[in-house]
Amino acid sequence: MIGLYLSGTGNSKHCVEKFVQLLDENGRTFPIENPQVIEEIKNETDIVVGYPTQFSNAPLMVRDFIRNNSTIWEGKRIFCINTMGAFSGDGTGCTARLFKIYGATVTGGLQIKMPDSVCDSKLLKKTEEANKKIVKQADEKIEAWVAKIKSGKYPKEGLGFCDHIAGLFGQRLWFYGKTLKYSDKLKISDACVGCGLCVNECPMDNLVQQSGGKPVPQGKCTICYRCISHCPAQAITLLGNRVVEQTTFEKFNVG
Repeated sequence: MIGLYLSGTGNSKHCVEKFVQLLDENGRTFPIENPQVIEEIKNETDIVVGYPTQFSNAPLMVRDFIRNNSTIWEGKRIFCINTMGAFSGDGTGCTARLFKIYGATVTGGLQIKMPDSVCDSKLLKKTEEANKKIVKQADEKIEAWVAKIKSGKYPKEGLGFCDHIAGLFGQRLWFYGKTLKYSDKLKISDACVGCGLCVNECPMDNLVQQSGGKPVPQGKCTICYRCISHCPAQAITLLGNRVVEQTTFEKFNVG
């Protein structure tokens, strides 16, 4: 078994790693931007795919990854995991439907609440203690479902017709334009110190470092918030105009 993930702040990475390790002690996990991941997929049958939901949709980078590698999914057994700050509707279903088109069998879906990762919005912010409790509950949910899966019972969260309707009308239709294409809204302020950390963090190679200056976005942002979460100068914003709180999984991990 292998696990694949897109993770900006570490939430989805943690959930996929924990799920895979509990289910298969020999299982391995990879970020989807890893250049070796295609060969790994070709050599495995059981695959776990995890990502954060954005406006009740899977990130465009994840959907493109599935579509651009359409020939490798035939005969694979896919388990979908999505993380969410509050609501995702059919977050797992958004990729499950694609996988089925390309010949995969979707064995289940798990939707896991994790701390909000949108650093430049106050909307879903909670106290550190509340976020630690969310992480603890997420771990307990993963552990409980892995035990059931070992007995042959798989969760189907986000995969049903009612979930599809909830995701479609709950968020996706109203915010469809935000996930239809890669974003060109990433902003880097003059607070930038030119350290280049964001350039290395970006899974899309969206940021190009200028000589002696701040990086320039190339309009390929996948809204993962990785650069915003890790910028030491808090100089990067996307949906909002200032960084409210940088949120990475390590901050709330209770061990």
